[in-house]
Amino acid sequence: MEKRSKIFVGGHKGLVGSAILRLLHERGYSNIIFRTRQELDLTDQRAIKIFFEKEKPEYVFLAAAKVGGILANNTYPAEFIFSNLEIQNNIIHQSYLHGVKKLCFLGSSCIYPKFSPQPIKEEYLLDGKLEPTNEPYAVAKIAGIKMCQAYNRQYGTKFISVMPTNLYGPNDNFDLQNSHVLPALIRKFVEAKEKNEKFVTLWGSGRPKREFLYVDDMADACIFLMKNYHDSEIINIGTGEDIAISELALIIKNIAGFSGDIVFDSSKPDGTPRKLLDVSKINSLGWKATVHLKDGIAKTIEWYKNNLKLS
Repeated sequence: MEKRSKIFVGGHKGLVGSAILRLLHERGYSNIIFRTRQELDLTDQRAIKIFFEKEKPEYVFLAAAKVGGILANNTYPAEFIFSNLEIQNNIIHQSYLHGVKKLCFLGSSCIYPKFSPQPIKEEYLLDGKLEPTNEPYAVAKIAGIKMCQAYNRQYGTKFISVMPTNLYGPNDNFDLQNSHVLPALIRKFVEAKEKNEKFVTLWGSGRPKREFLYVDDMADACIFLMKNYHDSEIINIGTGEDIAISELALIIKNIAGFSGDIVFDSSKPDGTPRKLLDVSKINSLGWKATVHLKDGIAKTIEWYKNNLKLS
């Protein structure tokens, strides 16, 4: 992937896509193409065909997806499986038809079985049952992985699939109805401080453990793998460290400057009890995460305050 290579970033407005786009620009890649949702509907098969015929990208980062937390996945399961399958099918197939040199498909750590041994190795995929609350989304992502592998095997394409852990950072979704846990916590604590509230109520018991990766590290890993990884097998991207939600909440509370109490509503679902990725594979290639969790949270809170109005 050269500086003048034509690169398509699908989902450039989202959390990961915007970070990839930003980092490519910073590193001098000057021939990047992208489209807003209004300009190009990635679920529209005909529109994607016309786009690839006209633009002929050489490299593709497929970061576009319908995503959300437990509540969103529980509320809109049909939309999560349908939309993601359509986006993947369209872009992966047209990439094959139009001779894309390499494609990077972004999966999710939720593809792994709910009770996988920890830390989760890549080979644990399909070894057990999925977490029910996000099964439709996970099944769609697994289909994308298998599609990339099948096209590689049958057509000789070079499509790689990367499995990031929980991501956070600038351009995240902070909507309390649809967001993931970390941005939801940031919004709750920042708003509670602004409104001088006495306590913040959080879903679940606080006991589940999660791993979090700053999105700039994720973008760096994707570009690194696009240049250095050529295998059809999936590869995890993470920090190799996890933290209990209760500890995470305390960190965010302190950085946000909220002085009230934290109350956990244990009547609400916890989701998977633990989800830590084994990152020995990507580490062995020479890549490691560099942004410390507290530093990443501080940057994200600052971005949230500067870019989004408090409701």
